[in-house]
Formats: sequence, C-alpha cells, structure tokens
Amino acid sequence: MWDDDDADKDLEPQFKPLTPEQAAVWRAGQPQVDVWKVVAWQAGAGVMLAAAVAVFSGQVRLVSSVAWGAFAVVLPSAVFARAWVRQTRLAQAGAALVGLFAWELVKILLTVMLLVAPPLLISQLSWLALLAGFVVTMKVSWVVMALGWWRRRTRERI
Repeated sequence: MWDDDDADKDLEPQFKPLTPEQAAVWRAGQPQVDVWKVVAWQAGAGVMLAAAVAVFSGQVRLVSSVAWGAFAVVLPSAVFARAWVRQTRLAQAGAALVGLFAWELVKILLTVMLLVAPPLLISQLSWLALLAGFVVTMKVSWVVMALGWWRRRTRERI
C-alpha cells in the first residue's frame, strides 16, 4: 500500500559515515571545553554569589544556604570531571562509555545526598537561597560553553 508513495523519498539524505580523515577534520573544528575549567567557573560563581548575598543581606543563614547550594553542584561536578579525564584515557570506547554512565549515576546520587543533608547541617536553612545558589552555579556551564563558542566565532572573523 505504501510502496507506491515516494513523495517523502528525497526528504531525508542518505547517511554516509565519515572517513577517519573527515572525522579528524570535523573534530578539529569543534570547540574543546576543559572540564576542570567548567568546575572552576562553577566554584567561582558560587563564591561570588555567596559574597554578594553576604554584602547585600548580611545574614549568615542566607550565605550558608547559598554556599551549600553551590557546593551541591561543585563537588559532584569535580568528582565527575576527575572520572571524565580518567575514562577518556581508556583505549576501549565501550568500557569508557559504561564508566561514564556509572560515574554520572554517582554524580546524581551525590547531588541528591547533598540536597537532602542541609536541614540536618544548617540551622535556619533558607531553601530559596539554597535553590538560587544551586541553579546559578549549575547554569554556569552554559556560560562557559557560550564563551567558547563566541571566542571561536570572533577568531574566525579576524
């Protein structure tokens, strides 16, 4: 019934695998982001946000809540960054991929534990401040990637 219908035949191009040389050229044109740079930017953003809250509010409970939210992003990111560097050195791609999935699970579990612990550790916890520290610190990775893209674009224009 559908064999006659060739209206959609040319809509999708045929998949062609790249040769090793073409793949190398493609990889060379892609921006490489150092995972430790992302972790450093996240830590810096967390420290700056906590300092800004300290200056503008002066409330220790808000500063500690923001700092814990940032810590709940930075520590798991650092653990995963270390695992990323180690896994990318493996010769077998399949083993490296399985390892990265396992370390991503560790990162998620560590993040959940760090988000469950604050009521036990911080008196007068401010969940809103914790969430602000968490979200701002987590979104810094997008800023790092955008800066890399912007730098690459400006270099191409020169």
